[in-house]
Formats: sequence, C-alpha cells, structure tokens
Amino acid sequence: MSDLPGYLLYRGLSGTFGLLPEPAMRSVGRALGMAAYPVGGRRAEIARRNMRRVLGPETPDDVIEAAAREVFASYGRYYAELFWYRPRRWDAVLERTRVDDLGPVYAARDRGKGVVFALPHVGNFDAPGVIAHELDLPLMAVAERLPNRRITDWFVQVRRSLGIEIVFAGDGRKTTSRLIGHLRSGGAVALLADRSVTGNGVEVEFFGERTVLPAGPVALADRTGATLLTVGPFFADGPGADIVVRDTFEMPIEGDRAARIAEGTQRLAHELEELISTHPTQWHVVQPNWPSDPGWSGPGSERSEP
Repeated sequence: MSDLPGYLLYRGLSGTFGLLPEPAMRSVGRALGMAAYPVGGRRAEIARRNMRRVLGPETPDDVIEAAAREVFASYGRYYAELFWYRPRRWDAVLERTRVDDLGPVYAARDRGKGVVFALPHVGNFDAPGVIAHELDLPLMAVAERLPNRRITDWFVQVRRSLGIEIVFAGDGRKTTSRLIGHLRSGGAVALLADRSVTGNGVEVEFFGERTVLPAGPVALADRTGATLLTVGPFFADGPGADIVVRDTFEMPIEGDRAARIAEGTQRLAHELEELISTHPTQWHVVQPNWPSDPGWSGPGSERSEP
C-alpha cells in the first residue's frame, strides 16, 4: 500500500493546526484526544491499566477512568503542538518554556564529557531541544522508523527544525557509534527511557511489575563518562512547558559493566516512577509495556509514536 495517503493526512493536519492560534490549537488537540478515548480499544485499556499502576490498586474505578481519559486528551495536545510548530514560532516556544533548575545541565555541559537526557513519554518530549538550544548544546535523539517512510521523513524534518538531530534505533552499531561520538565531542543525547522498542534492554521492576526497559541511557553514560540527567518535559497548565531536571544521576561504580548497567537501569526506573507520578495523566504510553498487558509479545510489540 502506498505511503502517500497517510503522509497527506499528516501534512493536512499540520496545515490545519498551523493556522490556529495557540490557545485554539491546544483546545482542539485535547478535544480530539478526548474524543478518541471511547473508541480507543486496547490503547484505552492500557491507559486505564497504567493509571492504576501509578495511582494505586485501591483507586476507585471512576477516578481511573477519568485519569485515562485525560491521558488521551494530553496525548492529543502533544500531537497538536507538533503539528502547530513552525520555525518562525521558535521565539514564542522558547519564551513559554520554563526549566525548574538549569544548574545540573550547566554543570554537565561544563564537564565536557557529554550529557544524556533520560525522559519518560510525558508532556511534550521534544522540549529538551529548547534546553539544548539555549545552552548551545548540540542535541541528538533516537527515534524508531515508522512503517510509513514519508511520515518518518516528515517527523525528522520537524525535529531538525527544533534543533534535534535524529538517528534511528534499528541501525544497530551505526547508531551506537554515532551516539558515542556525539557525546565524546561534548554534545547531548535525549533518550526515551520508559519503554523498550527494539527488543533489547534490562529486566527491571517498574511500577511494581517486572518488565524490560532500554539499557541505552545508562550504558552510554557508563561507556563515555557522560552525565546522566533524568528530565520531565511536562505541559504547563496554560501555554508552554514546565521542564523538571533532576539532580545528577548517581551511576553505579561497583561490579562489571553488565552489573553496573543492570543496577543503573533499575535506579533509573525508580527515578522515572517518581517523575511520572507527579503528573500521571501526562504519561502517554498507551502500548503494551508489561508482560501482563493485552497484546504484549515482547519489547517493541507495537510501534506507534513518532
């Protein structure tokens, strides 16, 4: 089947959202996300399961239902902002992006060994591009190739306009080599760390259940000496983003490399839990992420987010 219809749909959405004033763009995005929830099928079910994991097993069903619906609204806002963005709007985006504490990022940059940003799928997870741009810190991120090549190329172009250079998860050693070289030159790498999409990773306990999370953030920091920072790029209540940067991550130093990566990834899982728990309805993982989830067939069993 041709890639063209899906690509034209995305470009049409980009054109439509691009015409809207910012408040209307956010409202329409949230409304469309909310409207998708009743027909969300398995994704809506996984949103409910995730909200129960975060909010606790004793949380009333109506609270879980409302939270899961809000997850879809928040995800709709994410796509609306992505479709709305244009390079000419950079200054407005920058003005409305707030960072709670840039101190750890300055310190990491000044060490000169590179910075690894580990992020959950919350809020607008392209926002670290704003931090990196402000600090003149070249940023590289890893993405997965979508089945539609034209859409993949379009997302790459959008993220490049946000100051983010993209490499692909499926390119194996080539990708690893580029990430290592980028960090050793003093650059920054942003990695989504709460879901494995490649089938590789480390078994950890995450929100009370065993699953696999990507080893990349800890493995890269261990190999290069880069500073690892956990970042939450949350939506603000109004326009823009409120980015939380946690203090420098404590890398394990005991044991062999495999043991250090395993222990470090478990520590990172706990940090991600704490970040996600502050704004649980902004957590946009609606794909199978645990063996107990419907549709689970191993890491990367469902590809969807750009």
